[in-house]
Amino acid sequence: MAMVPSAKLAAEALIDRGVDIIFTLSGGHITPIYSHLEHSDITLFDTRHEQAAVFMAEAYGRMTRKPGVAMVTAGPGFTNTLSAIANANMANSPLVLISGCAGVCKCEKLDLQDAPQAPIIAPMVKRAFVCHTPSRIPEYIDMAFRTAISGRPGPVYLELPVDVLATQSDESAVKRMKTTIDSHPVDRAGAAKLIEMIRAAKRPMAVAGSGAWYAGVEGELVAFAERTGVPIFTSGMGRGLIPDGHPLCFESAVGTRPGAVLMAQSDADLIILLGNRISLYYIFGDLFDSRAKLAQVDIAPEEIGRNHSIDLPIVSDIRGLLTECVELADAQGLAESLPPQFAEWTAALQVNADQSKNQVKFMWENEGVPIHAMRLAKEIDNFLDRDDDIVVADGGDTQIWMGMTRTVRGPGRYLDSGLFGCLGVGLPYANAAQVLNPDSRVCLMIGDGSTGFNFMEFETAVRKKLPVVTVISNDLGWGMIRHSQQLRLGHAIEAGTYIGEVPYHKLVEALGGKGLRVDKPEDIRPALEEAFASGVPTCINVMTDPDTISPGSIALANVY
Repeated sequence: MAMVPSAKLAAEALIDRGVDIIFTLSGGHITPIYSHLEHSDITLFDTRHEQAAVFMAEAYGRMTRKPGVAMVTAGPGFTNTLSAIANANMANSPLVLISGCAGVCKCEKLDLQDAPQAPIIAPMVKRAFVCHTPSRIPEYIDMAFRTAISGRPGPVYLELPVDVLATQSDESAVKRMKTTIDSHPVDRAGAAKLIEMIRAAKRPMAVAGSGAWYAGVEGELVAFAERTGVPIFTSGMGRGLIPDGHPLCFESAVGTRPGAVLMAQSDADLIILLGNRISLYYIFGDLFDSRAKLAQVDIAPEEIGRNHSIDLPIVSDIRGLLTECVELADAQGLAESLPPQFAEWTAALQVNADQSKNQVKFMWENEGVPIHAMRLAKEIDNFLDRDDDIVVADGGDTQIWMGMTRTVRGPGRYLDSGLFGCLGVGLPYANAAQVLNPDSRVCLMIGDGSTGFNFMEFETAVRKKLPVVTVISNDLGWGMIRHSQQLRLGHAIEAGTYIGEVPYHKLVEALGGKGLRVDKPEDIRPALEEAFASGVPTCINVMTDPDTISPGSIALANVY
């Protein structure tokens, strides 16, 4: 009877799955797997904190549209991942988290780092798997990957007890399974009804969200817009699926961004949601004209109808549906009739967008000292003007300022935490983006508060030679909370809102990177030029105005 180490089964299953990199922090409970991956084709990318490892895996999953993999040890190693897992769950990011745990034979013995891990994480993942049979490890890894990417993507948890990994398995009992689901169900009848709704509309709009990104609709979305003339807004990972510069793209669907989205939502008579959830970003649908017809396309049936009644629910792969719509439009000759039908509406949206941007132009061009954070965001946007440039945003107000400003020229080129609003994503996201795109310029704009969460990932960037440029909007504290308290209470509570002046750039220099400080707006671009020319991880510490209040702070004050 041939025997095989069970940990080797885990390593081989990951290799067979085509995993190229695992983001991890080592520990005793996962050392058995490490020992069989050490000389394999899989890169073990070690971070300084388990949270950062999961954030990197999430960014990998978002940018590649296949599950990112994180591996952590038991107990505190596991619990350190929970915020990142919750963020991935809210963002529907494909991810497999593998965790060691105390041995099955040590259950209820108060063993080292023992914790009820699966019950803790189960509400925050698509599935939580626990493998207690060594020979079934490959089956469980197959299930984890299938679950993470099938249907609506999301994080999956796989727990492998240390004594299960440490044992031997009977080779004849092992099923080496590998199933890839590549099904694209298309609701053709729904596509035909959607085309009829578009023909009957006078003021349509469509919003492409993260579901559209995971469906891979870059070409199909542009073709749909051009054939039908429907104005397109984008949200989440959908940003860039149709470039912001396209004449039918009206940029972000989030209302804090200057543009035509508020006018579109309140005046449109047809709203088409393409893999986009009716969430806080749309005030749960209350911004929509009550007379508007709503069509919602989603791969997950349970998502359709959340917060608002839907006139045309379509359960379908979005790419397949848009392909069908384009074919119907071509067959019916609609490309000659529909775009002119909506020309007046599109022109009105453009006028509104221009007016909205003119109202905030003074912030983008502000010459004041301390520097206005939106001027900082604009300088970054102007400098990073290549199609393959990647911008990451992290923070409260800071994420708002960048979201109000960034021109997204291509898909998968803009990252932020999303609806969970989790601080600390920035450095791990940026590092992962650089790993995946070594020839692209990667820039992180982050608040000084967020900088403290995963600061030692600067050291990871230095150690791994990742030339990410991090720009800190340093307003001396927790700006969004400070401003919302001022608006709500009449004053800010200093404890918990004030940090003070910290020389982050010098700390990064001490870690082996490059550090720059900027106090005047005219010095931002030269600092960016110097940073990217250096070829090393660089921190630009920009002193920004602590008194500027973002729309996000105003919204927070009104909601909470």
